[in-house]
Amino acid sequence: MTLPLNPAMAATFAPPVMEARRWLADAVFPADRPLINVSQAAPVEPPPMALRQAMAEAALNDPAAHLYGPVLGLPDLRAEIAGQWSAAYGGAISPDQVAITQGCNQAFCAVMSTLAGAGDEVILPTPWYFNHKMWLDMQGVTTVPLPAGAGLIPDASEAAKLITPKTRAIVLVSPNNPGGSEYPAETLAAFRDLARAHDLALIVDETYRDFDSRTGRPHDLFTDPDWADTFIQLYSFSKAYRLTGHRVGAVVASARRLAEIEKFLDTVAICPSQLGQIGALWGMRNLAQYVAGERAEILARKTAMVDGFAALPDWKLLGCGAYFAYVEHPFDLPSDQVAKRLVHSSSILMLPGTMFQPEGSADGQRQMRIAFANIDTAGIAELFRRLAQVRF
Repeated sequence: MTLPLNPAMAATFAPPVMEARRWLADAVFPADRPLINVSQAAPVEPPPMALRQAMAEAALNDPAAHLYGPVLGLPDLRAEIAGQWSAAYGGAISPDQVAITQGCNQAFCAVMSTLAGAGDEVILPTPWYFNHKMWLDMQGVTTVPLPAGAGLIPDASEAAKLITPKTRAIVLVSPNNPGGSEYPAETLAAFRDLARAHDLALIVDETYRDFDSRTGRPHDLFTDPDWADTFIQLYSFSKAYRLTGHRVGAVVASARRLAEIEKFLDTVAICPSQLGQIGALWGMRNLAQYVAGERAEILARKTAMVDGFAALPDWKLLGCGAYFAYVEHPFDLPSDQVAKRLVHSSSILMLPGTMFQPEGSADGQRQMRIAFANIDTAGIAELFRRLAQVRF
């Protein structure tokens, strides 16, 4: 007897990072050529010691840290986000327009659950973040791909051609995963205007905002006094404070939207991790200098990546920023085969463009994503030394 399986779930592809890790099962890495893992965009080091001590203190001495909390998150953290974001973006955000989630992936799922159901459509630029596509597939929502243009920047006028009566939202990620591109403020404003004109939601995932190379605010969306009628922002604390295992993310949206999101969160997790929220709040209040240092390090690695590809002309750098370089490989093979061969020939694990593009995409066959968050400049130099030697 075979138990039933939701056909939408059955049709959803397997988690790409987990699939890539399985390629390592039969690989042998020589002592003089250890694995360089540039497959996942997540810190592998623990949070700074002072933050861990603050969380440990709460775990030992704050009984409430072990109990259910408010579904939409700790009031102090929501207020801190509202205050800091209002100052950083030059807009007006109130605490009741902020919700805390179990990571940014849950933030996306919660928001989309209030916007789109089976048979609806959502526009995603390609290359896309695969977990966004996976969630839409699981819900029976049609993903409408919007090919990004030069510099991997999507064009609102091209998106306008894709809108139908079934369209519910447009999703952008800036700085982009997987492309690394930083969307100009004018691009985001154009998408906001398009979404507003068609009564759609504009969702902007800013997980990597702390590593934006630009000075000043990256966009002016919050300066619009009516921002909440169209714009929804997503954020993650996993990267800036290395809180990946504690799962703390955020949604900034209208209070009315958050009332609907609360229904989703209550049935999925009841409340976010208390200790994770305590860590995020402590980090926001005490670690500005630390985050600035992390940003400077990532920008130095970005420079090393750009310089490395300039000296590797057979490869084409399509976009680079935040944790990512997105490239075209020079081989007469599809990218998934290139990725698997690199494991054995060069002890390099990176993800193929087939994981970030629609099935059958010619672009996906030629593209690769390199996540450099966990290799320093010396590791990047070794990566390019190995890539320069690859012959298939």
